[in-house]
Amino acid sequence: MATTPHFLTLPSLLLASVVIFLLSSKTSAIGINYGTQGNLPPPQQVVDFIKTKTIIDSVKIYDANPDILRALSGTGIDVTIMVPNGNIPALANVENARQWVGANVLPFHQQTKIKYICVGNEILLTKDNNLISNLIPAMQSLHEALKVSGLPDMKVTTPHAFTVVYNQNAPSESRFNDEQKDIFAKILEFNRQAKSPFMISAYPYFMVDPNNVNYAIFGPSNAITDTKTGKTYNNMFDAVMDATYSAMNALGYGDVDIAVGETGWPSACDAAWCTPQNAANYNINIIKRSQNIGTPLMPNRHVDIYLFALFNEDGKPGPTSEKNWGLFKPDFSPVYDVGVLRGGDTGPPPSSSEKWCVAKQEATNEQLQANIDWVCSQGIDCKNISPDGICFDNNNMKARSSFVMNVYYQSKGGSEEACNFSGSGVVTTTNPSTSSCVMQNVEGGSVHGT
Repeated sequence: MATTPHFLTLPSLLLASVVIFLLSSKTSAIGINYGTQGNLPPPQQVVDFIKTKTIIDSVKIYDANPDILRALSGTGIDVTIMVPNGNIPALANVENARQWVGANVLPFHQQTKIKYICVGNEILLTKDNNLISNLIPAMQSLHEALKVSGLPDMKVTTPHAFTVVYNQNAPSESRFNDEQKDIFAKILEFNRQAKSPFMISAYPYFMVDPNNVNYAIFGPSNAITDTKTGKTYNNMFDAVMDATYSAMNALGYGDVDIAVGETGWPSACDAAWCTPQNAANYNINIIKRSQNIGTPLMPNRHVDIYLFALFNEDGKPGPTSEKNWGLFKPDFSPVYDVGVLRGGDTGPPPSSSEKWCVAKQEATNEQLQANIDWVCSQGIDCKNISPDGICFDNNNMKARSSFVMNVYYQSKGGSEEACNFSGSGVVTTTNPSTSSCVMQNVEGGSVHGT
């Protein structure tokens, strides 16, 4: 996610930040990063909004959240999912990788267009030798697991926040730093063999020169001419992209696809250059670059770009900027206009008359257990979530808590207050029932389901 990269602050050098990536050779695409750190609408409402109100056609999430994957079912939206960092050592084992695919991909792939699986996030930045040493084996195991499962077109890669030594006067001279050059060569070899993209984040925001902000936000500024190639750069984003390509090419991997999994500009921060106007200008120009514009060194390449981010996420820690990367507020109103809304419609998607109460995504296990304990003390029959009950799932505290929360909510006639649960409950129009566990719903004042 958008966090400050580790730069060398030398006059002619900056360290380019790089992370997630997607690429298509024929059609343009507008992608978005869908983070969930905050008081945000439930996944089905979010996906309905993306599908019906915007022209966004690709989504990246930071896990393999089954609620989000179910919501994306049948939409035709391309999806990138992520393996948690902590799972990497285990997934170096092929059998474990097959189990992970069986649990997180196979139940969804027929209806949900999972295109890429990202193994971890910014692993090299963690400095964790156990994660780093198992990264490529885990990628290889997942690649094999997908082939065995009959999913060879689903590609495996890994997002990077790494140190490309960026020569601002000659982007073509930019290189991977010596300490990480060998491992990047091995990752790029995997990308080449697996035909998967090398995933990068491009954040001019973190590299901005306070005296030349316009160069970072595609504004009018003095162009930079590469002292070696003679190519002219009117903005930093194109220079960073060509710096990345040059570093890859220097290792012999200029043929490997590049895509941008994260880029954006915050609408608010603790500096003067964070405004809605600057964020809009930056992202409008980034969207243009998803339309096969290319760069001075890559004029014929189309790059899928994933904007960061869909929402302002008030639950994110850190400085002001971390909470203000979104194109939209949690109520779906735009923070600023970048032209992704259909017909200028800014309202939330229509809701169904059927309603359920479920636990919020960010609710803790302590909150969920407290909700179970409280509801069951209120005379509500909780036998269905007991060990012998039809809705018992020992590995899913959220499902058990949601079931009894919903029973209580329905018993109170579906009033909004009955789904508060100290802020850990949310009303949804997405049916959370499963084939074995049917949850009651409120429709027009009547209760349905068993």
